[in-house]
Amino acid sequence: MDAHSRGRGENVDPADQWVLNPDTGEYELRLSPSAPQSPIPGPRGPRPPGPGNSGAGDPRGRAAAPDRSPGQPGRGTGPGRKTPQRETPEPEAPGPEVPPQRRRRTSPEEPPGRRGRRPAKQKGKARKVLLWGSGTLAFLVLATGVGGYLYLEHLNDNITSVSDDGAGTGGFSKDKAINILLIGTDKRTGSGNEGYGDKGSAGHADTTILLHVSKDRSNATALSIPRDLIVDIPDCPTEQEDGSRKVIPGSPGVRFNTSLGQNGRTPSCTMRTVTELTGIKPDNFMVADFNAVKTLTSAVGGVEVCLAKDIDDPDSHLKLSKGTHTIEGEDALAFVRTRHSVGLGGDLSRIGLQQQFLSALMRKLKSNDTLTSPSKMVKLAEAGTEALTVDSQLDNINKLKDLGLELGKLNVKNLTFTTVPVVDNPAEKVKATVVLNDAKAPEVFDLIRNDVSFTEVKQQKKKEAAAVAARLKGEKAPASEVRVRILNGGAVGGSAQATLSWLQVEQGVTKSENAGNAPAPLGRTTLEYAPDQADQARRLAEIMGLSGSALKPGESVTNAQGVPAMTLTLGKDFKGAGVSLTPPDKAPDRIEKSTADKVECAK
Repeated sequence: MDAHSRGRGENVDPADQWVLNPDTGEYELRLSPSAPQSPIPGPRGPRPPGPGNSGAGDPRGRAAAPDRSPGQPGRGTGPGRKTPQRETPEPEAPGPEVPPQRRRRTSPEEPPGRRGRRPAKQKGKARKVLLWGSGTLAFLVLATGVGGYLYLEHLNDNITSVSDDGAGTGGFSKDKAINILLIGTDKRTGSGNEGYGDKGSAGHADTTILLHVSKDRSNATALSIPRDLIVDIPDCPTEQEDGSRKVIPGSPGVRFNTSLGQNGRTPSCTMRTVTELTGIKPDNFMVADFNAVKTLTSAVGGVEVCLAKDIDDPDSHLKLSKGTHTIEGEDALAFVRTRHSVGLGGDLSRIGLQQQFLSALMRKLKSNDTLTSPSKMVKLAEAGTEALTVDSQLDNINKLKDLGLELGKLNVKNLTFTTVPVVDNPAEKVKATVVLNDAKAPEVFDLIRNDVSFTEVKQQKKKEAAAVAARLKGEKAPASEVRVRILNGGAVGGSAQATLSWLQVEQGVTKSENAGNAPAPLGRTTLEYAPDQADQARRLAEIMGLSGSALKPGESVTNAQGVPAMTLTLGKDFKGAGVSLTPPDKAPDRIEKSTADKVECAK
């Protein structure tokens, strides 16, 4: 919402109307009074209480934006979207006028000359929201204090959402690791974008990053997925514009980028393809086209990039000399689209360039120059909510804010960029596509699934980590005294029986039995035991290669002979009898990676 749309004078930036709320220590948007204006349409639902209204509400008379239900149709049109219809409000009794701006007054104790000055020290740091989105995915900062119900409604109206069709986990959780799928499409909508590549593109998954944020928020890994990677796209149940559902048939052995746009596939199909490829199920997705790079980089006043050589690429329209440059708008889009002038001239070289760009953008967004500028915050809020298409679990500004607060805890030095390990497709004489590197890719996927940091970080919960590790320390019972029931809780069929045979024949755990399937599948293998069975648990953990986190103190159960026994549940992470389930402390050095705090020059 700009000032002009509220009947104010022209060229008034909402950021100029921010004032400090002394109760919260945050800046809030207050619009000054103006000439009489036309009535403002009432908000959806009951009128929120305010000055002159009865009922509970904000003690300062401000109305809060109501949450939308997860199932509410998203805004905008397009494949798999519904166009929402606003309800016509029922006539209601005349309400009070919209209150004018409340001016800060000088308190009786305030000395002369101090009117309107900011306090020397604010009460706490301004909260910030960090999101990621763009044609190559850019980081976005929003201010949580953009005051006023109407302005929040305006931001909500900017957001376009699409159903995840059940392909996600149902949304991120604050107490778990977070996996967000970030998709940059090659759709050429928008002014000036028709000059880039395929003018008729339906919007394929041109740039895709799986962002994994650790459970303790101490680190994150951004995994780039090459668009020309050969994958199997599964069948994709998809919601249609009319609300019906259609299963779009899968395609084996095709380029990854066709998981979106091709045959009417929506972002939920890209989600399913990523799960099929990596074994990691994303919580949410965000999609953006070319315009996002231009608007977001302009909103922050440009991003500083470095070139190790001159670039003059007629395809991407990038022409920059060797050295450091601050780019925004069209130049920023050209930078992330170029590939023929860097590296080997292919998509993998462009991925490296985009990762460097994102690192630079991340540093800019985390700088005081951006975080302390209300004007940039508002511009980012506008650009970000207009540029992104999100899944229906993130369909309003409050949900995006909650996600941003979690992502905002990251330190740039612990944000690692890496790429799915691939090799040239051996089936092609003219190399145009790539396939998984079977020797390296599974290791990268396992590290992310097991929440292993790709950087050296200090654990935020040292006491908890020490307690978990302590479960493995102490006396161990002989293998012959270990009593355990084995359940299959998501492992490959037959795993419980195979593990039973291995334990009895090769490891001497003769007091073990196959107890069938677990009541519900588990992501990770667990061993539950009673306090007096700790020595047995330690021995079995050693034999099975279980980590301390897999050991769950609890209660024992009785086995088929009616004797107390432990319960070993083989989860989806189980790889076979004798294969260790203890993840490494950090990613090995052989994995190619870079961190967002390092300044690198494109070669």
